[in-house]
Amino acid sequence: MFVVTLLSAPETSGLQASLVESLRNAWGGGDAVWLAPDIAAEFALSTRPDNQWQVWEDLQKMQIDLVIQPAEGRRKKMLLADMDSTMIRQECIDELADEAGVGERVKEITARAMNGELDFEAALTERVGLLAGLDESVIARVLAERITLMPGGPQLLATMRANGAYAALVSGGFTAFTQDVASRLGFDENRANTLLAAHGKLTGEVQRPILGRAAKIEALEQITDRLGIAEADVIAVGDGANDLGMLGRAGTGVALHAKPSVAAQCDVRINFGDLTSLLYLQGYGRDDFVEA
Repeated sequence: MFVVTLLSAPETSGLQASLVESLRNAWGGGDAVWLAPDIAAEFALSTRPDNQWQVWEDLQKMQIDLVIQPAEGRRKKMLLADMDSTMIRQECIDELADEAGVGERVKEITARAMNGELDFEAALTERVGLLAGLDESVIARVLAERITLMPGGPQLLATMRANGAYAALVSGGFTAFTQDVASRLGFDENRANTLLAAHGKLTGEVQRPILGRAAKIEALEQITDRLGIAEADVIAVGDGANDLGMLGRAGTGVALHAKPSVAAQCDVRINFGDLTSLLYLQGYGRDDFVEA
């Protein structure tokens, strides 16, 4: 059995009952269940339809996300999340680069790296090098003034943890940011790279080894092994090329507002919904949400 989930952005509430019923009838699905009025609905299906991606493309034009997944085991025991442009709206290194006066150059490299056009480690090394000499105190100012949480993140963490799930934040960014974001959102642990500083200024180097795509897979393996759960028990979320390894290995890998080349390699794509979409995908209704 499969579950079909239809989602719209919470701020637009654009999911119409007529659309849900039309698709349910066309595919011969079970009764529609509304998880949130005008935002999220689901219905059961015995087989995966051949025209899934054609319908997906049509719904994208209406700003509706469509996900089809196996019904069994969709409620997960662990969340594994990327940070930049996933749990927060920004790319931390781009914000630091703005402060250092090299914003445009670094943003260009970041975009290409996240799209898979550049080697992640080499791109990170080059970008960090451009931050050499920046006052270490700038990090605290960027955190306070520039970093904002992605909508739905607090509810996602609070609800999953209230239901016994473990949450890990694993980023190719920096520990100075992941520690703060993990604390604000309630992650159980966080892993990231460490910016090196001397005499109050960034040296332009990052501590080795660099945490990239392989390290995110390693985190998935290590944490599930430690918890005694299967990789199928994990829902992972990210947006960049360095997330593809963990997204492919996790039971449910969600490409959230991802780069096109990244989304194309994932079966679960959320382009309009926020982070609460990960709760709807697991069958949680709006009334089940726990507010942080």
